[in-house]
Amino acid sequence: MSYKYRIIDIRCLTISLILTVSSAFAANLLVLKDSNAASNDRKQYKNCRMIIADRVFDGFNLHENAAVIYKNNRVLEVGPHDRLSNKCEKRKQFDLGDATIFPGFIESHAHISYQDISSETVLKHGVTTVRDTGGPLHQPLGGNGKLRLISSGPIIQALDGYPLNIFGHGRSDTGHHGKYGGIGLSVATISEAELAVEELVAGGAAIIKIALEPGGEEGAPWMASHGHGEIPSVPWPLLPLDIVKAIVNKAHALDKRVLAHLGEDTGVEMALDAGVDEWAHIPCAPIREDLLHRAVEQGVTFVTTIDTLASCAGVHANIHTLSHIIDHAEETSSKFIYGTEIGHDNVPWGINGEEMRLMLQLTSGAEIDFQDVLNVFKAATSEAGKNLGMPLLGTLMPDAPADIIAIRGNPFERFKLMEYPDLVLSGGHVIVNNFKEVKRSADDDD
Repeated sequence: MSYKYRIIDIRCLTISLILTVSSAFAANLLVLKDSNAASNDRKQYKNCRMIIADRVFDGFNLHENAAVIYKNNRVLEVGPHDRLSNKCEKRKQFDLGDATIFPGFIESHAHISYQDISSETVLKHGVTTVRDTGGPLHQPLGGNGKLRLISSGPIIQALDGYPLNIFGHGRSDTGHHGKYGGIGLSVATISEAELAVEELVAGGAAIIKIALEPGGEEGAPWMASHGHGEIPSVPWPLLPLDIVKAIVNKAHALDKRVLAHLGEDTGVEMALDAGVDEWAHIPCAPIREDLLHRAVEQGVTFVTTIDTLASCAGVHANIHTLSHIIDHAEETSSKFIYGTEIGHDNVPWGINGEEMRLMLQLTSGAEIDFQDVLNVFKAATSEAGKNLGMPLLGTLMPDAPADIIAIRGNPFERFKLMEYPDLVLSGGHVIVNNFKEVKRSADDDD
């Protein structure tokens, strides 16, 4: 009996020793972790710059009395000013005061190449990255002192269909920059469609865009003449479903998403049947609610362009209904991404405060809270970057591109302020600078 108890005692002692050693090891780990954290807090960067403001939005959250540290074309750190204050030389620290710092905005639906919009103008007005979704194909451009510009290339469409039937200007499908230099590219067979996708991807396309537009929507911009003659009678020819499916399958095999221009039930249903990933607009005509539910179930991403389509009969109801469905879905990856269709004459060629206001109004519940406001900014920054497959873009996280804008005052209370940034950096290069404090740094030699 005593032997049995002795065994139990030894076992208890063994367990006690294990627990003691484990506790000591854990304590040492905590000390090491705290030591590393303290070391990081003391860490100083060579030849860095720091901009400080009453508010900093890092792409995810709003910080008060915060700072951003960057060097050359990369962000090093973002956080409370009192924690970062000793990490850069004092002469390289610039306090903007009552201002708000943001990542540069991302425009996810534009036609600046096709419409010959000045990249410099867009950049000066706070948009540091643009996705051109219909126009000349090119490899990704810019990023360090220039507008970052990525392209879908021309929109794949049906013969005699949209957009060439409206925006072709009498040109052939090849446009004025070769086969992939126009606004649209017509295909008639599955093999033609698959070849087009392969060549677009090889030429630098960031996404594949297709047109599923039969025309006829009340108030749609594409139903106006644009000075190019009479509007063709509707319905306009559409790509057959088997070709649309072939495009989606080929794009997915090449690790590219598919974006669809659509405006009414027929195009929406085809896009859902084919597995299209993203809608280039909130549809112009009222859409059947069962189709909107299907879109959310399938995790479709929705680019807004509400301001551009303000005259459409169904756009407000469609986005409001989609928002309600997303909010009540048990599980979905659907989201709204900021896009304004830069290139149209009725919207700013830069950040669009009215688009932001409409997004907030139409995607919020009965009572708007601050998280709703944050979601609008995220849709133009961090969420837009993730949607482009560049998760650091649109943030001020460490190693993100130093695409930084600053606005005097508090744009969270007044979106219009966003249209007139007082500081714009592209990859750390100063593009706009209305702050005297930062001007003193312009002649500093790193």
